Amino acid sequence: MNEEALEQIQTKIAFLERAATELSDVVFRQHTEIQAIEAKLNAIAQRLGSPQADEGLRPAEEEQRPPHY
Repeated sequence: MNEEALEQIQTKIAFLERAATELSDVVFRQHTEIQAIEAKLNAIAQRLGSPQADEGLRPAEEEQRPPHY
């Protein structure tokens, strides 16, 4: 194997290592974002499932009008 071929292989390996590191960072960042979104979604689901949330989801016909109407 000549020096030029060896250098090309080393260059490709360095590029692939860098790409793998960058992809790993992206996956980790997305995982963190997904966890935060899941936590927010769970909090919203709990609020919607609570008895107090049921009171705020009445149809417009059942809404109480203010006393000045």
